[in-house]
Amino acid sequence: MKDYSGFKLIRNALSGHRNWPRMWRDPEPKKHYDVVIIGAGGHGLATAYYLAKYQGVKNIAVLEKGYLGGGNTGRNTQVSRSNYFYPESGAFYEHSLKLFEDLAQEINFNVMFSQRGVLAICNSHHEMEIYRRWANAIAMNGTDSEILTREDIKKRAPYVNLDCRFPIWGGFIQKRGGISRHDAVAWGYARQASAAGVDIIQQCEVSGLQTSDSRITAVETNRGTISADKVALCVAGHSSQLAAMAGLRLPITSIALQAMVTEPVRPIFHTCLVSAHIHVYVSQSDRGEIVIGGGADLYNSFAQRGSLPIQHENISALLELLPIFSRLRLMRQWAGICDMAYDVSPIVGKTEIENLYISTGWGTGGYKAIPAGGDTLAWTIAHDQPHELLKPFQLDRFESGCLIDEGAASGVAH
Repeated sequence: MKDYSGFKLIRNALSGHRNWPRMWRDPEPKKHYDVVIIGAGGHGLATAYYLAKYQGVKNIAVLEKGYLGGGNTGRNTQVSRSNYFYPESGAFYEHSLKLFEDLAQEINFNVMFSQRGVLAICNSHHEMEIYRRWANAIAMNGTDSEILTREDIKKRAPYVNLDCRFPIWGGFIQKRGGISRHDAVAWGYARQASAAGVDIIQQCEVSGLQTSDSRITAVETNRGTISADKVALCVAGHSSQLAAMAGLRLPITSIALQAMVTEPVRPIFHTCLVSAHIHVYVSQSDRGEIVIGGGADLYNSFAQRGSLPIQHENISALLELLPIFSRLRLMRQWAGICDMAYDVSPIVGKTEIENLYISTGWGTGGYKAIPAGGDTLAWTIAHDQPHELLKPFQLDRFESGCLIDEGAASGVAH
C-alpha cells in the first residue's frame, strides 16, 4: 500500500485524480476466519486494524450489511473529548483522545482533527456549582479542565448571547477536545486494515449466529455461512438484535439521536459549545456547516430519520444562544440509533457465550470512543480477557451492581 503525501496529491491532481489506487479491497468471503467482526463502522474497523497490526491476528473479516461507515459512524456530530466525571470513564476516554491526537500519523490519513475545545456553559448559580465539582473531578482524573467566567466565554465565543432568557453565569472547557471528520476516520481505518489483510465484506447481512455447547461456531449471512473461532458484535443500536441471535439478552435500549446542519458559511465559530439547560450543542464543521444537536428521542426506535418536533426544539435553543445564525437555511437532518445501557456507560468485552465479544452501550458517546474502543477490544479478543481499561465495563456489572452512572456526561439530557 502506498502512503499519501503532498507530492502524490499534486501528481494525481495533474492527471484528474484518475490514477489513485483503490483504498480497500472488495474480496469474496472465505469459508473460515479466525475472527469475524460484525459491523464496518468506526468500532468494527478500528478493532480489525488493531487486531491485525498490534495483536498478530491476520485472518480477519469485517461484515457489513450495507456500506462501510453507513451507520452511526456517518450519523453523529464528530465531537471528541474526555471530560467524564468518574475515574473509570475518564481513563478510557482520555486514552481515546490521546489516540485521536496521533491518529492521522498512525493511519496515514488526514482525519482533520481540530482541537478547538469543548465548552460547556451554565445558566444559573446552582449549575455553576455543579460544573465546578465536575471540572475538579476531571482535573483529579488527570484530564485538562478549566473554569471560565462570562468574560472568558465572550472572548472564546464572541457571538454568544450572554444575556439570553437564561443568562450565562460561566462554564468550563476542555481545550484538547474538538471535532474530526467522521468519514475520514472510517476510511482511514478501513484502508489500513485492508492493507494488513483484513477482508472488509460489504452488502453482507448477518441473519443468524450458530452455537454449539454455548460456543459461537459460525455466522450465517446472505452470502453464505462463515465459520469463525471468535465473533465480535460492533453494531451500535442493533446490538440487542444481533445478540438475540445467539440467545443473549442485553441490558440496553435503542433510541434515535438527531442532528442537523445548516448551509455552509465562512469559518465563524471556533469552539464546540454545549448547554445542558438550554439544551443544545453546536460546532462548525470543516465544510463550514453549523452542526446542531440536542437531546435524544424519548421513545425506543430503530429509525434513522429526523422529526419536526426535535428540529424545532434544537433550532429554538440554538437561536436563543446564537441569534447570529437566525437567517441560515437548514440543509439536512438525520438520526443515529443509540444503544443506551441502563447506567449510560458502555458494555465491552467477553460475554457468557464462549468466544462471543461485544462492543455496545456507547449511547451518544460512540464516536469519541472509536480509537480506544478498537484498541482495547482487539486486545481483549486476542488475549481472551478484559483489557485493563475495560474491566469496569463488563456485562457482569449489572449483576454485581457496580454501575458507572454517566447519565450527565453527555451535557444534554438523554
